[in-house]
Amino acid sequence: MQSGNQTSVYHFILVGLHHPPHLGVPLFLAFFVIYILTVSGNGLIILTVLLDVKLQRPMYWFLCHLSFLDMTISSAIVPKMLAGFLWNSRVISFQGCVIQLFSFHFLGCTECFLYTLMAYDRFLAICKPLHYATIMTRNICTYLACGTWLGGTLHSLFQTSFTFRLPFCGPNRVDYFFCDIPVILRLVCADTTINELVTFVDIGFLALTCFALILTSYGYIVSAILRIRSANGRRNAFSTCAAHLTVVVVYYVPCTFIYLRPGSQEPLDGVVAVFYTVITPLLNPIIYTLRNKEMKAALGRLGRCKEEHRH
Repeated sequence: MQSGNQTSVYHFILVGLHHPPHLGVPLFLAFFVIYILTVSGNGLIILTVLLDVKLQRPMYWFLCHLSFLDMTISSAIVPKMLAGFLWNSRVISFQGCVIQLFSFHFLGCTECFLYTLMAYDRFLAICKPLHYATIMTRNICTYLACGTWLGGTLHSLFQTSFTFRLPFCGPNRVDYFFCDIPVILRLVCADTTINELVTFVDIGFLALTCFALILTSYGYIVSAILRIRSANGRRNAFSTCAAHLTVVVVYYVPCTFIYLRPGSQEPLDGVVAVFYTVITPLLNPIIYTLRNKEMKAALGRLGRCKEEHRH
């Protein structure tokens, strides 16, 4: 994806998060613990759903996809960040930067589509319960899930190729902790107005469209929940939907801050990016397990099953 003789940059230097030198080890330990908890927490959700027959339903099938995305998006960013904290290893090859940018936008866009799909699933389950089983069949769920991955792939291929077609011939210091479109465009030796506009329109359109569809789904869901006569039924429905809506808000607000301000460069950007690349993948398993009685019960059954096998 290099631009022939116009590209003379063969590696980038990730400046990383700005911090006093004496905080390098504490920050490494903090992010290392967060990363381990993220991988283990999301891995536990996937294992529980796959092993528990009672969770073999579309909602938890999509949750497995979400957990896998959280694990991989964190793995695409955090290890390189950790190396920068402890070993001052900040160099990333040109090809490595391309792969990291592609992976991040591929996984992030797929997650965006998946949140929309999960909202639609909840809409059908609550607003059209009699038709839910006939609409959300296993084959349909598989096609829909594959569609989110395909959409993420196409989006990322376009954004990555459109970014790295430009010439890089000067500075190679990335004032960020990973390769992302806004910071990479600042290093281009050409006019980036078109790229900035396309990035703003493309990501903005996808994010706002998905968010609008999610809010529309939840508008119908809230209306349906309020008509439930049983207080316990309303409470259970609100609990399940509140978990999903919390995750959606936590994901979309930071993304909006970063990408829907064309040409922006704020010191706070790095902190916000840490939130949706490191913290959010950790929060998802916590929110979905603590706010979901079925998931907590399944984890309990999995724990008891392990104890029985030991004895």
